[in-house]
Order: sequence, then C-alpha cells, then structure tokens
Amino acid sequence: MLDAPEMNSCKWLFFDLNSYFASVEQQECPELRGRPIAVVPMDTDYTCAIAASYEAKAFGVKTGTRIKEARQMCPGLVTVLARHDKYVEYHNRILSEVIKHTPINKVCSVDELSSRLPPNKRTPDKARAVALRLKAGLRQNVGEHIRCSIGIAPNAYLAKVATDMEKPDGLVILSPDTMTERLFAMKLTDLCGINVGMEARLRRAGITSVEQFWHLSPKHARRVWGSVEGERFWYRLRGYEIPEQETKTSLVGHSRVLDPELRTPEAAYQVVRRLTIKAATRLRRKEFFATGFVFAIRFQSGVRWAQDVRLSPAQDNFTFLKALEGLYTQMADDVMTGRAYRQTRDRPFKVSVSLHGLCRREEITPDLFDQSSAAYQDLQHKNAALSKVMDDLNGKYGAETLRLGVTPQTRAGYVGTKIAFSRVPDMAEFSE
Repeated sequence: MLDAPEMNSCKWLFFDLNSYFASVEQQECPELRGRPIAVVPMDTDYTCAIAASYEAKAFGVKTGTRIKEARQMCPGLVTVLARHDKYVEYHNRILSEVIKHTPINKVCSVDELSSRLPPNKRTPDKARAVALRLKAGLRQNVGEHIRCSIGIAPNAYLAKVATDMEKPDGLVILSPDTMTERLFAMKLTDLCGINVGMEARLRRAGITSVEQFWHLSPKHARRVWGSVEGERFWYRLRGYEIPEQETKTSLVGHSRVLDPELRTPEAAYQVVRRLTIKAATRLRRKEFFATGFVFAIRFQSGVRWAQDVRLSPAQDNFTFLKALEGLYTQMADDVMTGRAYRQTRDRPFKVSVSLHGLCRREEITPDLFDQSSAAYQDLQHKNAALSKVMDDLNGKYGAETLRLGVTPQTRAGYVGTKIAFSRVPDMAEFSE
C-alpha cells in the first residue's frame, strides 16, 4: 500500500550539476572561461562531444554531437581531452560540500544526487534557504564556475524533473498550487523515463501531452506502457514515493576506443591486456571472484567479434590474461586471416573485457574448483599471492611500479578508467 504524497511538503531536494565536465575544465583553466568548449574522449574530428559548455550549447553543440559537425556549427569551438580523474576528484569535493547542508540519500551519477530533507526543513521557505546555502557553499568552497540546478518537490522523481526546468543555476520548487500547471507545460519527452520510443507508444494510444497522461487511471497507464512500470511512473508523477528496486554488481569490465596510433593488432592486444589487469584489480578490491570472461573487439568497418569463456572462480591477473591470450588468438584466426580483412586493411577500433558470474569467497563451493592436480592448486595460490603483491606495490608507489608486459601510452594518460552514466569510479581506479 502506497502512502499518499505529502503535497504540502517540500520533502526531496535534487541536485544537478550544469555541464559538469566542461564546467570543471573552465574552473581549472581560466583561459577556457567564457569560451565554447567541447570535452572529447580523443583528439580527432571523428569523435563526439561527451560534454559541452553553455557557450557551445548556444551554437547547438551538445553531448553526442560529432566534432567535425560541431566545428561547422561553432567555428571558435575549443576541444578539450577528457580528464575523468579530475572529474571524480571534483565529484568527491562536491559531495563533501553538499553534506554540510543536507543529507545525501543517493548519488545517482557523477553530477546528480538526491537528498531527503529533514522534517524541519520541508516548508518552501526553509527548503529554499537550504538550496541557496548549498549553492553559495559550492561557489565559495569548490569553484565559482561549478554551477548547479536544484529541484525541490514531494518525491525525488519530481525534484529531478524540476532541475530541468531552469538551467543553468536554477532553483525550482514544485508546490501543490503550481505543480500541475508547470508539468502540463512540458512535452512528454521532457519527463525522465519517456524516450522517443515510449512517446511513440503513448501517441498510438492517443496520449500526446503530460496532461492527458495525468488524467489516466493507474491501470490504464500500465496497459498503455506495456508493463507495471507505467503504473509506477503514474504514481511518481503525482508525488508518491515508489521504493526503488535494489541492484547488485553483476560484472566488472573496462572498454577503450583506441587512439588512432594504437589501431594495430599488436597495440590493441597490449591495450586489452592492460584493461584485463585493471578489471582483475577492481575485482580483488571489491572482494569478488569471477567465473566468466568476455573479450570483444570492434573494427573500423563495423565488424565485431566477441567470445565468452567459463572459468573456475578466480580473481588473479594470470587466469584472465591466459583466457585473453586464447581468445585473442582465436579472434585473429577468425577475423584477421580472412580475405576481406586483408583486402580492406581493416583496423581495430574498440576493445573491451568483462568479468562476470561474480561471487564472494564464502559462496564458492569446493566442487567448483579443479582439485584433480596438486600442482594446479599450487599454481593458483602462487598466482593469487603474486597478484596481491602487485596490488600492494602499485597502490603504495604508483600504478606502473610493477607491471606485466608493455603498458600502452594513450593521449589521456591512462587506460580503461572512465565515468559511466550510472557509475562513478573510485579514485583508486586511476592508479591501478
């Protein structure tokens, strides 16, 4: 049974940093302030912007815009190579500032978080005061070019929607007397959770506005949506608090779009070896074992090859490197010896590894191990011990203190670690 929403209560605050990656670059580099910039994963016109400053957005440049096209749209565009370690560093500083003003309930991504306001801060005036103090603290203690939009509403979902109503540096409170008016003025795709595909589904059902969706019954919303999520969405839109479903770590992996100078079979192999070691190091730090290993590679032509192997539960570097060696050899036989590959001189473009089938040490049953050979068991123990020694030395003296094979040099300065939509890397990952 859902509790009725406290429509007279400013219960939730949502915090959304504006053009976060680009803002960090402008905070760090005074020469970039006031200029249109695009943050890019590599230094080429054939990549896409992963962030754009508001000065660039004014010309139509946005996340996903191809840089060649962005330069035509904005002739003065400055491209900046992404520094994910710097964005995580600022992320941690921002969290330290936010917690001074309001509790943090959930870190949603590197640039978003939600806060359930204390009961004595849930009136519009007091909630607004919290938001203004938070904004002031951000300017004074993190940087004047790090700006945020804040939304306040009866639930976290509506508070997030409110952050999109005023950018940059906005502050919107969705109160009972204005909430429906402001929501009804939005397009369906302005609401988090309604993408282009869902909008088309709603249109086929005759629903073309937020107001029409609002006036559906919850069961009708479920039928139109095609799942129970439609009913959940209906309740969120009206301010009800819907418990979130718990998620758990199902895999550990890394991927890399290769720098142009690394798009050879030999260099690609060195990159994917480094990704494998990074993934195994993360696995050990999180105290997981993996029972599956996936290697995938995509070529410039669009050809993709991927293969999965099953393993006894492992977390040492050497087990996964051996699996990679076998798969890479198989891939070379399957792809690189083909006539089409030789004729087009196709080149590797992206590589990735995933460790899956995760389990904890206490979940491993003896029958899952190959105990037929004492020599095999002895090797496993030695591999685990050596991997731990590598972790300890690299953690103390730097990532490349003790390494296996050649470490490829990338323009970004590190291999594999980057911020994903819903995952913020630990700072330790940049030194692994």
